[in-house]
Amino acid sequence: MKTNKSYRFTPLLMAISVIVGVVIGTFYANHFSGNRLNIINSGSNRLNNLLHIIDDQYVDEVNIDSLVDMAIPQILSDLDPHSVYISAADVQKTQDDLKGSFSGIGVEFIIRQDTIHVQNVIKNGPAQQAGILAGDKIVSVDDKPFVGKIVTNEEAMRRLKGAKGTKVKVGVKRYGSNAVKYFTITRADIPQKSITAVYMLDDNTGYIKIKNFGENTYPELLVALAQLSQEGFGNLVIDLRDNTGGYLESAVQMINEFLPKNKLIVYTQGRKSPRQDYKSDGRGSYQKIPLVVLINEASASASEIFAGAIQDNDRGTIIGRRSFGKGLVQKQMEFPDGSLIRLTTARYYTPSGRCIQKPYTAGDNVDYEEDLLARYQHGEFFSQDSIKHTGPAYHTGIGRTVYGGGGITPDIFVPEDTIGMTSYLKEATMSGLILQFAFTYTDDNRVKLNTYKEMMELADYLKKQNLVEQFATFANKNGLQRRNLLIKKSHRLLNRYINSRIIYNMLDDNAWTQYINEDDNVVNAALNVFRNGSAFPKKPEQKQAAKKK
Repeated sequence: MKTNKSYRFTPLLMAISVIVGVVIGTFYANHFSGNRLNIINSGSNRLNNLLHIIDDQYVDEVNIDSLVDMAIPQILSDLDPHSVYISAADVQKTQDDLKGSFSGIGVEFIIRQDTIHVQNVIKNGPAQQAGILAGDKIVSVDDKPFVGKIVTNEEAMRRLKGAKGTKVKVGVKRYGSNAVKYFTITRADIPQKSITAVYMLDDNTGYIKIKNFGENTYPELLVALAQLSQEGFGNLVIDLRDNTGGYLESAVQMINEFLPKNKLIVYTQGRKSPRQDYKSDGRGSYQKIPLVVLINEASASASEIFAGAIQDNDRGTIIGRRSFGKGLVQKQMEFPDGSLIRLTTARYYTPSGRCIQKPYTAGDNVDYEEDLLARYQHGEFFSQDSIKHTGPAYHTGIGRTVYGGGGITPDIFVPEDTIGMTSYLKEATMSGLILQFAFTYTDDNRVKLNTYKEMMELADYLKKQNLVEQFATFANKNGLQRRNLLIKKSHRLLNRYINSRIIYNMLDDNAWTQYINEDDNVVNAALNVFRNGSAFPKKPEQKQAAKKK
């Protein structure tokens, strides 16, 4: 009986063996014949298998990593303008600004004539402690010459940045001497400030300039507000012009300081991302202070969340020009090799329900990238009537009309100042000649300029130095033909730009910002709002009644 049972299973075992043999044979036949189309056509694994085939059988040797680095950005660009791939080599430098610090030697520099010129030395940083001075020229790094065409921003960063605690030896030439001095600098964490200027515009009005929304921006804001409180501020201007955004969480924390409890700040929603509301908790210390927020066409993302929350909650007045229009939320995901993607997973919506993302065509980013140029050519920078709203109308808490589909439109429009703008001025700024002249002048006169420690006294001194004439002579020697009539027409702006750069070279961001704000039309418009007691928006009916009176 037992023998018969074993014979009964023999055909089944033989059939299984044949099937296994066919599968194994087919696999090896396909593998060695190069025919893997059946695998490629199986679905989601096609791209991965294509790379394997290229690596295995392509006629020439191919760097697969480089191929991937080229392919992924192209795939993401077909989705939307803000989904991006960042290679492992570029991750660090893209995150430094938002991280709040990076490890390095602590200098700001510019490259002139293939040489690094130290523009500023960060106070109490490792370079200052080692003895580096503003104006020094770095000519070697770790006993290797570093001058000539090899000197680029990327290469300079690579050589000067490094892990905390590591050392770098730099050779410098100092003004007035041809001898090379050597300094060994121990790299350390260098703070990256998001808030670049804090001061009083007048006896009652505080001013805060925010460059971006990083990890430490909220605590920086609290310190800035405490400083202004000690100076007795009663009104506040928050300047978000040219602020390209950053972390949503930082923006939410900061807005919370100015809103009463349970006010919607922003919400996000996407196909696979359920709606998430961000609301104020009522713990903010500045819920009733008169507030003005400044924006322009380069204010984007988190800046627009901030401005939109203030506007939709009727908490303050927005002044300037229409913002950029970035309302897409990116989620950051890392690959094992350290590279990452920032993939759009949702959209931002302001409290009134508007998405401020401007229109785009998937896979065609040319028009999107040239949108600001198109706005300029259309006249939007100079006339509020030229603003084209592509989205529907929404309403704030008290019934004011606001628009979605393309940035935050300010409550008070201030056109770009073009008085004194000439082709000579444009070429002087775009060519970099003003920066070059300002640095050369600073370097040649550093001993004298060092005697002025305050912005106003340095500005008063510079006004008497006839710097526009000196610049015109310098520029003429460096390829920009002297045009006396145009120089006269642009004299005020030329003087302002030149002086501002010298003030920046000798002092800091705070002094530079104070100087350029002295005759800034947008800042003056903010001050007028406070003088008129109109920082808090009024219901449309009240405005009409006021007009009738």
